[in-house]
Amino acid sequence: MMIERLGKVASLVLGLAFASGCAPDVPPDAEDAGGPAVQGGDDRTGEYEPVAGWWKPAPDHETPWTWGQVSGVAVDHPDRILVGIWGDRDAEGREREGSTNYVVAVDRNGDIIENWTRWDSTFNKPHQLYISPYDPERHVWIVERGGGRDVNMQILKFSNDGSELVMRLVDPDHPVTRAEARANPNPGPYEYGDPSVMAFLPNGDFLVGDGYWHSRIIRYDREGEYLMEWGELGDGPGQFDLIHGLAVDRNRRIYVADRSNNRIQLFSEDGEYLEEWPDISDPVGVFADENDAIWVISAVLNRILQYDLDGVLQYHFGAYGGTRGGFPGGLSRPHQLDVDAEGNLYVASWDGGWMSKFLPRPDADPRRLVGGWLVLPE
Repeated sequence: MMIERLGKVASLVLGLAFASGCAPDVPPDAEDAGGPAVQGGDDRTGEYEPVAGWWKPAPDHETPWTWGQVSGVAVDHPDRILVGIWGDRDAEGREREGSTNYVVAVDRNGDIIENWTRWDSTFNKPHQLYISPYDPERHVWIVERGGGRDVNMQILKFSNDGSELVMRLVDPDHPVTRAEARANPNPGPYEYGDPSVMAFLPNGDFLVGDGYWHSRIIRYDREGEYLMEWGELGDGPGQFDLIHGLAVDRNRRIYVADRSNNRIQLFSEDGEYLEEWPDISDPVGVFADENDAIWVISAVLNRILQYDLDGVLQYHFGAYGGTRGGFPGGLSRPHQLDVDAEGNLYVASWDGGWMSKFLPRPDADPRRLVGGWLVLPE
């Protein structure tokens, strides 16, 4: 096992509602919010207005090459949105030799302002991107799934501008196949089995969902030192099958998107099982906002679902937008979301190979907008 430190280490309506009964427990005053009746429309983007043409080709994208899977997004500020992509691919999914464009930053207009090409050899499948709301230096974290191009499975922490890799959590001797990983019930603390997601705690500790092959949540301190873990493969309480989302609410409960089991499980900060929210199709992301709403991304439904803290569905929006094109704001296996300080929402469409930007409508119901990051006291 290995922790590498290089340099200084510091510290997610009725939108898509084809029938009005699809979203139970709408706030009681939602129907009498006032305003004139509007004919037509299908509410596919809910309380948001998508920005048409916001996601653009890279300068070196020439036929047949375009973006690979767009997997992750982390907002630094409204003029700097970091995006993780699986390199350059064609319409058949074949990767371009010498592929680049793994991590880029775009401005509010969707224009590329940074390309982290110096780290191309470090990336193969950058899965999710994060900036901890507790970090004044706003380091950029990337979960790298590895699996090709001699790239290892690892957790990477960069300086905010991407100039410096300040921490790498990795075991260079990790298992190289799913079968090997699942045959080992006791992997080491940095021996990842296709890691997937992260979440952060106010004291600098962070959680890693590990992940596709393993079935555990690992907790580390701010220096990357192993503290504890919980979970195992299965479908019972406290067991997982493909961890693909993590969030922490105001009560410091840990939400885990247990993707292949189609549910969200809740735990205490110390990994004690609390409850589950069943029958949530293909949950691939969880976001706890400052308004105590829990937003869940359903990839198979191409929806973003809003729950209250008791797990009651309040609202949802989103519609399938094709694989390469479609209508503005259409989703195609959405994968991660983030929101900026102006309330603009960004959603990565993994299958579609694009990032969508959504602006709140001028008359939007604020209860149906994704709020900012929840920041807890230490």
